[in-house]
Amino acid sequence: MVGANKNESCRDWSSGGTPLPLCHSEARHGRNANETLKIMKRTKLCLTILALAASTAALTAADANAIWEKSCQKCHGADGVGDTKMGKKLEIKDFTDAKYQASFTDEKATKAIKEGIKDGDKTRMKPAEDLSDDDIKALVAKVRAFKK
Repeated sequence: MVGANKNESCRDWSSGGTPLPLCHSEARHGRNANETLKIMKRTKLCLTILALAASTAALTAADANAIWEKSCQKCHGADGVGDTKMGKKLEIKDFTDAKYQASFTDEKATKAIKEGIKDGDKTRMKPAEDLSDDDIKALVAKVRAFKK
């Protein structure tokens, strides 16, 4: 009978076209069937979490691009250089400049997006409206990605 002996190789177990029984794991790896099922469930859960995280990151990047185009691009430009009519008028800094990028923290960038930027009575940048913390975090990451 195929598979009657626990010490047979994997090839012997599957040669009869019969699926490998869970006890195969015990014979080959010193685990019982319950341990094997737990490991399989944990692996499946971890892979599911990783897949969700990857899709969330992709959506966040897409959201950041849409928000940038709608709310930021008019002044900062598509490339973050600030070489637009409004950017020149407001003397927008170049986000591709590594020195400028080093001059502010992510926390300062987050605060600027949330609260806006004022220079005395003059508003240099309006505060973001209707953006979640995740949206703002994604925008900060987008700004950081402009650095050359």
